[in-house]
Amino acid sequence: MRSFNKVLLIGNLTKDPEILDLESGVKLAKFTLATNKNWSTKEGEKKEQTDFHNIVAWRKLAEICGAYLKKGSAVLVEGKLNTSKYKSKAGENKLVTEIYADEINFIKYKKDQDIDEINLVSVEA
Repeated sequence: MRSFNKVLLIGNLTKDPEILDLESGVKLAKFTLATNKNWSTKEGEKKEQTDFHNIVAWRKLAEICGAYLKKGSAVLVEGKLNTSKYKSKAGENKLVTEIYADEINFIKYKKDQDIDEINLVSVEA
């Protein structure tokens, strides 16, 4: 059976990307993306939930993230889920789920409106 691992997220960075230069010479960018879900209850009360996603970009895409993205930037991230296991200092098994970005598109919003345009300033990983 074939499998499929694809993630599409539109949200805002919660802080400036962290850019790392690995010993191999490869650049790595890490940042957190916030996505919001809004709904109304039967009673008409407005509700909102925010989810936070750990994003990882590599090589040229990482360089572009470091040069152009900052806290609050709106982006569309296309990538795949990656889950890693590790042992904590206390010896507990831990899981970390990240989105490995294949493409990042910068989004330009007009005030108080939906998405105005998606600038396809993107690089595939």
